[in-house]
Amino acid sequence: MAHEIETFADGSAAFVSARLDAWHRLGTVLPSTFTAEEAMATAHLGGWDVRKRETAAIEPDPAVTALDDLTVGDTAVVRMTSEGVTVLGRALNVPGCYGTVRTHPKTKDAEVLGYVGSQWNPVQNEELADFLNVLTGESGARFETAGSLRDGRHVFITMKMPEAMTIGDGTDDLDLYIAAMNAHDGTASMRAIVSPIRIVCANTQVAALRNARSTWSIRHTSGVASRVAEARESLRLTWKFLEAFQGEAEKMLQTSMRDVDFTNKLRRLFPLPDDAGKRAKDNHDALISQIRHLYSEADTNANIRGSRWAGYQAVTEYLDHFAPVQGADDATALTTRAERVLIQSSVRKLKTAAFDAFALAS
Repeated sequence: MAHEIETFADGSAAFVSARLDAWHRLGTVLPSTFTAEEAMATAHLGGWDVRKRETAAIEPDPAVTALDDLTVGDTAVVRMTSEGVTVLGRALNVPGCYGTVRTHPKTKDAEVLGYVGSQWNPVQNEELADFLNVLTGESGARFETAGSLRDGRHVFITMKMPEAMTIGDGTDDLDLYIAAMNAHDGTASMRAIVSPIRIVCANTQVAALRNARSTWSIRHTSGVASRVAEARESLRLTWKFLEAFQGEAEKMLQTSMRDVDFTNKLRRLFPLPDDAGKRAKDNHDALISQIRHLYSEADTNANIRGSRWAGYQAVTEYLDHFAPVQGADDATALTTRAERVLIQSSVRKLKTAAFDAFALAS
C-alpha cells in the first residue's frame, strides 16, 4: 500500500509532523508539537468548506444539440470550450443523492470528493481538530501529526497521550496516541481511536485501526461537538495523575549521566551473544553508535541532553524510527517499520526495560 498522502502540483504535501520526518519524507516537519490552527495551515487542511451539492444525471437528447434547441424551463448540461458551447444533454435530478464538494486548498476550485445521501452532514477539518482539543481537555495532550489522504477524501489528526491521561485500568498508558479520522467521501464514519501507532500515512492508519486499544465512531448524521462525554466513555479515557511515573521521570530529568554509564546500559539492553560473528559485532557496534548519537547530538534531545531521561528518550526514538527491519530491503524498510515494528510486543517490552534501566533505582 502506498502512503496516499495528498500531494500538490507545486510539490508540497498535505501533511505535518512534530519533530521527526515520516518515512515518506513528505510534508512539513515542525520543531515541536503544534496547535490545531498550525495543523490546519501547515498541512493545508484549513478552509476546505466541505459541503453537499445536488447531483444530476445527463440524458442525451438527439433533439437538443445546441442552445437554440432549448426552451424555457429546460435544464441542460453543457460543455464550454474555446470553440464554443456543446449541449451534452438534459439534466435529470437524482433525488436523495448529493455530491460532497470541497474548496481545493491550492487552486481554490470546487472539487467533488464523493457521493452521499440526504441525511449526511459534513464534519469540517477544523471541527475534527477542535473535537480532539476538547476531548483531551487540560490533560496536556499535544498534536503530533495531521494530513490528508486519497486526494482529500480522508483526513487524520493525531495527538500524543500525556502521562496524566490513562486508558482503562491504567496498565497501558505509555506511547499511546489519540487519533481522529474522517471521511469526506461518505465511505466511513468519523472515528476516534486510542492506538500505539503514530499515524503518518495510509499504511499506519490501517495499522492504527487494527491495533486500536479502544474506538468510538459517529455517523455524519449526528452532531460532533455534543458527543465529547460519550467519546470519552467509549474510549475509556480517564485523567489519572501517575505520581510514580511522573516522579521518577522528573528525577531522571534532573540527574546527569556519564557517557560510559549510558553505553553500559545500552549494552545490557541490547546484549551481544557470546558466539556472535564479526558481522553481528559490526551491526551491534553500529546500533550502539546510532543510539549514542541520538543521545548526545540529535536535536530531539537538545533540551534534556546529558540526563537519564535523555538516555531513555534516545532508546525509544531509535526503536520507533531507526531500528532495522528483518526481511525488508532499503526501499521498503521504512514502510515496514512504520506498519509492523511499532506494534510488536517485543518493542514495547524493550521500552519498559529501558525506563527501568534509566530509573534512579538502577
